[in-house]
Amino acid sequence: QLVESGGGSVQTGGSLRLSCAASGRTFSRYVLGWFRQAAGKEREFVASITGNGDKTYYGDSAKGRFAISRENAKNTVYLQMNTLKPEDTDVYYCAASTRTYSGRYDYTGDYDYWGRGTQVTVTS
Repeated sequence: QLVESGGGSVQTGGSLRLSCAASGRTFSRYVLGWFRQAAGKEREFVASITGNGDKTYYGDSAKGRFAISRENAKNTVYLQMNTLKPEDTDVYYCAASTRTYSGRYDYTGDYDYWGRGTQVTVTS
């Protein structure tokens, strides 16, 4: 089970930190990712992180502004979002993958578990 938190409304240029708490004893083995989705659009890759946190990957919209991290001792993954723009307004989803292949994990089909999402709204 994945539960996101930390969403809300922020002005342009502001910051938010999303959290995703996971249950399960094998959390540290999972690749974790963040995706976002606007109504009527496909789910978009934001960022992913390997099980031990040694590799991170970002979608084009997140590069240079967002940072993904994880605390395996707390079964939690984070998404620090800075310099937010109105076009970052979306529902943000946390996802976990039990797969073991290497790669960016930037496709929704790479993931086995999803949270319910948290709304992020950036006002101008």
